[in-house]
Amino acid sequence: MICTVIQRKGAEEILRLLDDPWIELAEIRLDLCDLSDSEMEDIFSNTDTPLVATCRIGALPEEECERRLSLAIRNGARYADLELEASAGFSKRFRDLCHEYGTEVIRSFHDFGGTPQPEFLQQVKARCFRYGADIAKIVTTATNPQDCAAVLSLYEEGGQDGGLIAFAMGAEGSGTRLECLKRGAPFTYASLESGLETASGQITFEEMHRRIYGDFRGFWRVGDLQMPASKSFAQRAIICAALAEGRSHLRHYSPCEDSESAILVAQALGAGIRRDGTTLAIDGTGAAHTGLDVLHTGESGLLTRLCVPLMAVLNDRPVTINGERTLLERPLRGMQDIMASFGVVVRGEKVPVEIHPPLIPGNAEISGKDGSQLISGLMMALPLCGKNSTVYVSDPKSIPYMFITQDVLKKFGVKVKSEMEGDERMIEEQDWSGCSQVTFTIRGGQRYKAADLDLEGDWSAAANFLVAGAVFGKAEVSGLSTDSLQADLSIADILVQAGAVVSEFEGAVCVSKAPLEAFEADLGNAPDLFPICSVLAAFCQGITVLHGVGRLYTKESNRAAAILEMLTGLGVRAQIAGDDLQIEGETLTGRLMNGRLLSGGKFGTHHDHRMAMALKIAGMGASSPVVPDDADCVAKSFPGFWEMFDY
Repeated sequence: MICTVIQRKGAEEILRLLDDPWIELAEIRLDLCDLSDSEMEDIFSNTDTPLVATCRIGALPEEECERRLSLAIRNGARYADLELEASAGFSKRFRDLCHEYGTEVIRSFHDFGGTPQPEFLQQVKARCFRYGADIAKIVTTATNPQDCAAVLSLYEEGGQDGGLIAFAMGAEGSGTRLECLKRGAPFTYASLESGLETASGQITFEEMHRRIYGDFRGFWRVGDLQMPASKSFAQRAIICAALAEGRSHLRHYSPCEDSESAILVAQALGAGIRRDGTTLAIDGTGAAHTGLDVLHTGESGLLTRLCVPLMAVLNDRPVTINGERTLLERPLRGMQDIMASFGVVVRGEKVPVEIHPPLIPGNAEISGKDGSQLISGLMMALPLCGKNSTVYVSDPKSIPYMFITQDVLKKFGVKVKSEMEGDERMIEEQDWSGCSQVTFTIRGGQRYKAADLDLEGDWSAAANFLVAGAVFGKAEVSGLSTDSLQADLSIADILVQAGAVVSEFEGAVCVSKAPLEAFEADLGNAPDLFPICSVLAAFCQGITVLHGVGRLYTKESNRAAAILEMLTGLGVRAQIAGDDLQIEGETLTGRLMNGRLLSGGKFGTHHDHRMAMALKIAGMGASSPVVPDDADCVAKSFPGFWEMFDY
């Protein structure tokens, strides 16, 4: 990325410059701009453009530098730059304040007289990190090619050091300002325009942009994208409304294949459904008994697993649950054992399966290692039984989805109590990956009551647009709840960890491009994020580790194999080691500078909607078109994806 150095400008002009969509990152020279305290606060708190706060000791007294840098840090500076020669007390206070406010520390060294020997420069680099640097910035003055080689030798062999910015000043060193990007520097510096250089040899932003990006067409900036309804919420709400007494209204409904399948199931149960724009009016059956021989659940694994326990309560005789396409090939692991715990015989290990009622309430310990969907079905079915039940779920996976079910049930008047057990990490950090057991206490004899509710926007759909914004420009997405129980809300935290700028403004979630670095994430509770997070990792400097691969083998495809196939075809190094997916990434700027954009071509989606959407994002950073073999499979969750993406 290009960091544009802003000096000798007033507050109004600085804010105007930061609104320019082509300014990716900016350094505000607090020692060279005449700004009041309130103006500095406005600049650092009122922009989505990541900012570097710099105030050089010598231009101003150390005390004044500390005051100005502290003000910038407290008001949202993404990076703060402090020279190595700062006093020990200043350095410690600076480091502590940056850590408190989440500002990345740049410790910098400048030699305006020449270029020291490589051994000395290596010592300087070590000092930068010893004094708390997230990024070491080492800048010398070059008068010959040997000086340039000396400063660039700081980059390790292979040249992918994302924590180092090293280049040379002077006309001779001008090329090193670009070369450092090839070697993994998160960004380099350019002057705003000719005549505003802060050092000799500095290239203007316009020229730097031309040299780096050339005719690259992958930039993407879009706002006010309205996300479709979460099918996780919609399917649960539709079935609950069908079981309720009276008429329910589900607002902000948007059709997709899985949600439409839930409507067909509701109608098969006897519910009446009317559409009024984006509102569904559903006349429930009061959980009346049915006499079905066959129930069709489309291609939805969730709907199938919800219906297995429900049909064991509602149906008076054995019933076959059937489906279509990829669902027919997906094993229903653990279903027979779990349902046997409640007296239900299930014949078949894949759809179609035959269910033999009745469901007998009681206490049972079951394994959650194969996912949460069947457990959600039990949570919906057991309240309709005549007696109380307690379900002990060991080794729980996809925990957030269980609580989505609990939340939707509550809206329809059905109460399910829950209690979690886990390690200290779960208790102290509210990290669900540390949960070892969930206990659900379910009172029998409950009745579903009609409800009116708004369906949440879909975070799993939004993740594609948010990642595109983080890598290629900026995205503003509406219709999402930041208080959601959806597991895929974690994409916001993942993007922050990777280095993107994430904010919320007037109900919209905004993500802007920034220097991206490798991250580590446990997706065991959010397996739908694996494809798009894999694409994100391909544009993050270093090796990203995604935990929880075991959850991927029974999705719409063998998603673990499909992701590896996709990454390999794109030219990205990746491997699965145990339960981890490891991906070696490089920033978009580095890929452009090194001629390593992703490879295009025709790719198999395995008829998996998540894979098709991830391929679209990957294609934005490819050297030739990326063509999915089944673009229509996105209709399963997001039929308007292609049109919205090209909006």
